[in-house]
Amino acid sequence: MRYQHTGLYHFCLQLGRALVRNVDAHKERLTMYVPPSALNIFGNSTAYLHQKSLHKFVFPSAKKYDVWHGTYQSSNYSPASKKLKKVLTIHDLNFLYEHTPDESRIKKSLQKIQAHINNADHICTISEYVKQDVLKHLTIAGKPLSVVYNGCNIDRLQEVIAPAAIPAAPFIFTIGTIMEKKNFHVLPALLKDNNYQLVIAGVVQDEQYLKKIKQCAADLGVAERLVFAGTVSESDKQWYLHHCAAFVFPSIAEGFGLPVIEAMAFGKPVFIAHATSLPEIGGDAAYYFTSFEAQDMQQAFLHGLQHYHSVHPQEAIMQRAALFSWDEAARKYITIYQNLAATAK
Repeated sequence: MRYQHTGLYHFCLQLGRALVRNVDAHKERLTMYVPPSALNIFGNSTAYLHQKSLHKFVFPSAKKYDVWHGTYQSSNYSPASKKLKKVLTIHDLNFLYEHTPDESRIKKSLQKIQAHINNADHICTISEYVKQDVLKHLTIAGKPLSVVYNGCNIDRLQEVIAPAAIPAAPFIFTIGTIMEKKNFHVLPALLKDNNYQLVIAGVVQDEQYLKKIKQCAADLGVAERLVFAGTVSESDKQWYLHHCAAFVFPSIAEGFGLPVIEAMAFGKPVFIAHATSLPEIGGDAAYYFTSFEAQDMQQAFLHGLQHYHSVHPQEAIMQRAALFSWDEAARKYITIYQNLAATAK
């Protein structure tokens, strides 16, 4: 939770809150291992263990705990105790699918995750797609492997304030870290022959890729209708989701895709890549880009909007989003914790 405005931060935040809501406080006690920036973020009913950089090398004693849940597959922080039962959540193996794969980095990353798997007692993935990736590229050695889906992050705010950057025309919206795997540079093609604006929100991780997106828009003559909103607040995000004409997410490496569920919670037409975990999440309530050629994307977008406005599937879209619940995820994790704790006694 050191880095806000990331999917991993919100995974930890939402799961942590749901665990607090669902744990039986008379029988079990939660301790959250958090960085200084997240102290007391889960309220006063839970205990806290404060993260320090030194813990990478010497971790505090974990003798009083029954179960440790590592919520990120490549974390450098974990108790050394072999008696402590451990759960490991694997979010993705996206490094396998980068545009310019680095074989040495891939090998090193796989070795690191394998070491965490070797030290774990129960492995969890956030989608069936990630589970199959893990089985293909790593060794589970007969350990239990469960799929526990993420929930929907949207908790409707009572008051949503309009953001500073308000589009001047109907707009298409997307949100995510500005990096190659998000594939945002294919989106300006959707602005041809219409008056839509494209709003892209998210922290810029790769300045060169940001330039690539802008250049693609310039080449198509639509640069003036491209809006970068930067990192946005929860209020800003909900405003954009409520007011957008469509949500687009062409990511080519995704373990789950939290923004897809968020947009579906608003009943919006969602256009996503037919790749990785996204079809598993969107199901038949989403529209798909099966190709990233400009003409193919434009056609898929046009046909999808025509279907959306003629059939009015908003209710079915919102029902799809409602299938993904943080409370359900928390209950599944608590059951895993309980089963492991029972075997330790």
